[in-house]
Amino acid sequence: MSGSTVKSTSPVVPRWARKSTLVLAISLLALAVFGTTTQTWLVVHLEPAQLGQAVNSQDGLQVQGSKAATTVTALALVALAGGLAASIAGRVARWVITALILLAAAGIVGAAAVVIADPLAAAQGSIAAATGITGSNVRVDVTVFPALAVAAGCLLGLGALLIIPAGRYWKSRTKYDTAATGGSAAPAGPADEIDSWDRLSRGDDPT
Repeated sequence: MSGSTVKSTSPVVPRWARKSTLVLAISLLALAVFGTTTQTWLVVHLEPAQLGQAVNSQDGLQVQGSKAATTVTALALVALAGGLAASIAGRVARWVITALILLAAAGIVGAAAVVIADPLAAAQGSIAAATGITGSNVRVDVTVFPALAVAAGCLLGLGALLIIPAGRYWKSRTKYDTAATGGSAAPAGPADEIDSWDRLSRGDDPT
């Protein structure tokens, strides 16, 4: 009679909860927000007499997102750093990181929405720098990039909210987390790319 094989019943990690998947998604969304700020958010149409020599009268004065909403660039970098930090953070630190990314996402959405709601006010600084005139009654067109920033910011906030429930499937990052889960050194689930890299850096061979 052949002996029966006992299989381990490791919890199956949903695809959305995988550390590599979630961290990559948050990082890409933060980079997407940052990328929008390098593009033209506003196009200001001025009279030819008001335009400087460096401004094409047909294309108008083009205002990048980094100038129309200066905080968006910084907040995108904060969210990017938070997403990367979540991959190595412990249980308590993940709550702090989640809050930071949520605040950054809210700031991104709010700043981009203000530009969409009042593009002339957002463009005044660039108008003054290019022409030396403020308070001009001009036409300002809004491109698609502020809306893309709003969409990416909303998805970024959703990704941040997933960190806490997804973290239940992640391995312990510190000896304190291991002790809190019963002191077992056995892996709680299948290793992902980030876990394998961390184990290799500690001198362990995950294979």
